[in-house]
Amino acid sequence: MAIIKNIKEFLGWRTAPKPHITLNDEYYAQLAPFRLPFILTILIMLVGTIGYMVIDGFTLMNAIYQTGITFTTVGYGEIQPISDMGRIFTITLIILGFVIFSIAVGIIAEVVNKGEFQKIAKERKMLYEIARLKHHFVICYHNDFTIQVTKQLRANHIPFVVVDPREDIEEIAKKYKYPYFVQAEAHTEEGILKSHLSSAKGVITLADTITNNIATIASARLYEQEIHRARKYLIIANAQSYEDEQKLLKLGANKVVIATKLMAQRINAMAVRPDMENILQEFLYKKDTPLDLEEAKVSKTSWLTLKKLKATRFRDVANVTVVGVRYEDGKFVPMPKGDTIIMPNSKLLLIGTSEGIKYAKKIIRKKQMPEELKYV
Repeated sequence: MAIIKNIKEFLGWRTAPKPHITLNDEYYAQLAPFRLPFILTILIMLVGTIGYMVIDGFTLMNAIYQTGITFTTVGYGEIQPISDMGRIFTITLIILGFVIFSIAVGIIAEVVNKGEFQKIAKERKMLYEIARLKHHFVICYHNDFTIQVTKQLRANHIPFVVVDPREDIEEIAKKYKYPYFVQAEAHTEEGILKSHLSSAKGVITLADTITNNIATIASARLYEQEIHRARKYLIIANAQSYEDEQKLLKLGANKVVIATKLMAQRINAMAVRPDMENILQEFLYKKDTPLDLEEAKVSKTSWLTLKKLKATRFRDVANVTVVGVRYEDGKFVPMPKGDTIIMPNSKLLLIGTSEGIKYAKKIIRKKQMPEELKYV
């Protein structure tokens, strides 16, 4: 096994990830009724082979072949002369073959009519596909908010899994083009494991009631501790009021959106600064935009720690601009000057192309000053 593993590593082969819940027991339980006809088929083939060898002196391969074509009643005839006793034995094999075939057809019809096997097989396939996702979002509960959020995620090519306990979730997924879905309560162990939360980037819980949002957030944070996840989940939730917003933030949500408040802010922006709202609409809310806006954390080991902002040279090497600095204590400095000191664990708000921001983040993560900056 060690040799095979080394060969796979040398060739770059990777084992496909498996879901936490494989449904193997349920899957094979549906196949259990087929054991009887399968065992009977093996026994008949064994008895038939021995019978032809003993009765008419067939060779092993001829006996196996004669038993096979007799048992399946394909009508190829006798491959060598058979005695009267052999013909009686052949008739018996034909009758037994017909009986076993009838039993097998009856079992198949019963399994198909129940529909459980197809349902489990389809869900099992879905779980294996979800297990291959990386940095996806687990979206909890289907409603009007979910429909709009998933449209934006699809437009931006961000993978997601919708988790909802309702029985018609498959029909809903087809209607609203959810590529991956799980029928379960989002806060339960089943929902967490089936959605493969361990490899997710975060959770978006959009329940109609605050109790479901609270349960989902608490479960996600507890699971985060259980698996000793180094990077915390990004948890986004919706709320109906300011009081609910504060509760969810205290429980561990990173961001909480109040629909009425958000709508009021957008309308106010349109009324007061229509040109600015048009810019946001053009560059931040659409897919494939020429500009992007992201925060990049400066760790204690980064070469930028305690350096002046002008030392980054992001505009020269990546066409990226630092438009804000957020310090560890929460203080935010908009449009910082070049002599602003970058403190450990602070976050730089970057604006530029997605490729430029990606390159700037790579520079920030380095422990030593990159060579390319020495010649700028």
